[in-house]
Amino acid sequence: MSDISKSAELRPTSVATQAWIGLMRAQRRMLSAIEADFKRAGLPPLGWYDVLWELVQAEDGKLRPFEIESRILLAQYNLSRLIDRLEREGLVRRATFDADGRGRWVVVTDKGRAMRERMWEVYSGSIETHVGAKLSTDDAQQLAGLLARLR
Repeated sequence: MSDISKSAELRPTSVATQAWIGLMRAQRRMLSAIEADFKRAGLPPLGWYDVLWELVQAEDGKLRPFEIESRILLAQYNLSRLIDRLEREGLVRRATFDADGRGRWVVVTDKGRAMRERMWEVYSGSIETHVGAKLSTDDAQQLAGLLARLR
């Protein structure tokens, strides 16, 4: 039996389906609320924060584009355009790392680090408002544990 046939035989329970629907709806609501908070504060979208965060966390503040792509949830074509926008704003710069100039780093700039910090001020408040204030510490810990099992 092929893998496709096997997966066609598997059906989620109604409880698993409800969990999936709840997870997707909660994600959509939270992301929408956070994006709205960024917009009200005059800040760029969450995708910018994600890229800047990964670069700030990386050794020497630099990653290759495919490394960024593997750490965030954007398709490559979207990531390339996003890096272009971040570069135009002076938040990142591109640097070559091999003799023929084909290998590229994306490097966070001081301006990019400062933007990530500004964004975190809003983002951290959004997380607290839209998640932390709605869950007890025990509930948040339990949810984090359950979500970790889905990795």
